[in-house]
Amino acid sequence: MFEQIRRNEASLRGNLPMLETILSGTRVIDFTQNVAGPYATQILGDFGAEVIKVERPGRGDDTRDWLPPEIGGKSATFLALNRNKASICVDIDKPAGRDVMRKLVASADVFIHSMKPGSAEARGLGYDDLSAVNPKLVYCAISAFGQVGPLKGLPGYDPLMQAFTGIMSTTGNAGDDPVRVGVSLIDMGTGLWSALGIFAALMNRMKTGQGASVEASLMETGISWMTVFVASYLATGRLPQKLGSAMAMTAPYELFPSADGHAFIAAGNDRLFEKVCEGLGCPELARDDRFRTNSLRVANRAALREALSARTRVQTTAAIVAALRKAGAPCSEMNDVSQMLGHEQVQASGMVESLPVEGAPQHRVVALPLKINGHRAGGAKPPPRLGADTVQVLADLGYDTAALDTLVREGAIA
Repeated sequence: MFEQIRRNEASLRGNLPMLETILSGTRVIDFTQNVAGPYATQILGDFGAEVIKVERPGRGDDTRDWLPPEIGGKSATFLALNRNKASICVDIDKPAGRDVMRKLVASADVFIHSMKPGSAEARGLGYDDLSAVNPKLVYCAISAFGQVGPLKGLPGYDPLMQAFTGIMSTTGNAGDDPVRVGVSLIDMGTGLWSALGIFAALMNRMKTGQGASVEASLMETGISWMTVFVASYLATGRLPQKLGSAMAMTAPYELFPSADGHAFIAAGNDRLFEKVCEGLGCPELARDDRFRTNSLRVANRAALREALSARTRVQTTAAIVAALRKAGAPCSEMNDVSQMLGHEQVQASGMVESLPVEGAPQHRVVALPLKINGHRAGGAKPPPRLGADTVQVLADLGYDTAALDTLVREGAIA
């Protein structure tokens, strides 16, 4: 059934532009590693950009060593973040290696790196240096704390920044130790902002003919995810509280226990609360003076939770979800990863695609989470072997065999 849906979508597209051709002809030099930068460049690659991943000789991207888990002997993390890329190995600490980078950038539309502020500039690879070589260059720098300020030179990782920006202070249950959000929302968010900034700079270049400098940081992304919490604090002067799965400004809006698991119930307004009560067979709660309005429900959150839990804990999750959906109330079962992947809605979406890799012909990946003209990016290439494309990429830049041999002997490339 789901394959037929996808065939129907394809027939409707006709000759409309495909998502994976939007950045066709755009060359990206990717000198990033770990999560944020590689996620940004994978997005660009999914849109059709030619992405050349520049890695350290010998070791490459740190995530190549992040195993287990592994797929076909390769890091599952690396495979998740590096499709649609070529890989070359260049040592930018060697003068000849820096010369190679400058020639690469001269041929490129985008250069993106994740070096600490000042590191690129010290090697002659800062924005001023490279824009002089290529005035149309879009230059993106990803850092931990940003390009200015007393902490600009420090390293940072996703959970570190969840702590620094206060995300951990709002996550978990009241009275428990702070916990990190399980997904890498800061790393991947920074990748998204970087890709968006690059898209914007490329669009502006179409108008002006000039490149631009784009900056993104883990800290700024973390602060942006705290937008609503910051607004609440600035309005009240009160620190946000940990509420588990609940939300401070509306109720009910959280997980409720069932006989065999949990169900999430979301009533964002009074009308939906009435539907929740209808679906759970307790319409009298909608008329209870403690729960008539959202403000009253928030003030009486504990009593409301107990009243609703008394109805939910004696029913299965499936029964709760079926009844609430029939009543028109927003809700969901709480899935684990296996349950989510097996759900018919996820399968119908096409969000998980086949991408065979060496040693793992059945390998699957999460797709780009959007469509254009009803179409997801297709024809993805598997992540590259370390340095698989060094010779070809540099030969295309004009390096002959003798020059390449010299660079190898000097340790500038591999």
